[in-house]
Amino acid sequence: MEIERINDNTVKFFLSYIDIEERGFTREEVWYNRDKSEELFWEMMDEVNDETEFEIEGPLWIQVHAMNTGIEVTVTRAQLSDEEGSEENFGLVDPHKHFNPDPSMFDDPEKLMSELSDEPVMWDSDMFVFDDFENLIRLSTIELPYAVKTSLYSFEEKFYMHVIFDEDQMTDDDKSDYCSIVSEYGAVSQVTIYRLEEYGRVIIESDVTSTISTYFGN
Repeated sequence: MEIERINDNTVKFFLSYIDIEERGFTREEVWYNRDKSEELFWEMMDEVNDETEFEIEGPLWIQVHAMNTGIEVTVTRAQLSDEEGSEENFGLVDPHKHFNPDPSMFDDPEKLMSELSDEPVMWDSDMFVFDDFENLIRLSTIELPYAVKTSLYSFEEKFYMHVIFDEDQMTDDDKSDYCSIVSEYGAVSQVTIYRLEEYGRVIIESDVTSTISTYFGN
């Protein structure tokens, strides 16, 4: 699970469907079974609290964005007035009772699942992570005749290559072939470009493999 603290009152996390299954839930349970989805949510919030000290204080507003690889959840603590936040009115209340998700999270789940299945998924970019720069050097020795824009970031002692596909020149098969080649040297990552732009450091702004080849090639 990828966690990003937006500000004092908001946190965002991404949970892949593999992560969901590893926690003992299914994709169908997340969308069809409110009790199961709430159980999963509170498990995730415990993990978020452990990693970011995002404490549950008062009503929570939850926005869920379903993607082809998992779900992105944004959680915001509601701002209460002094009267609303007094101990008499709130302080002794179990925060779990203040679970107030965005209505779209549960309304008409059958329609939601149908839309997720029928709506074409826009595959216009990918992110790859490399534990060792040497793997990027080895990748740069391979000719990759694909229409992509790439940039390289350093973050938490790893290297992240952001790839943007040219939709006019690349088919999904081309993208799959490209990802298969790159994945031999790195791995697909769920870290977002926005997180890297905020917390990471730009190493190469464009043409990653050709730039590396120029400086490190034989």
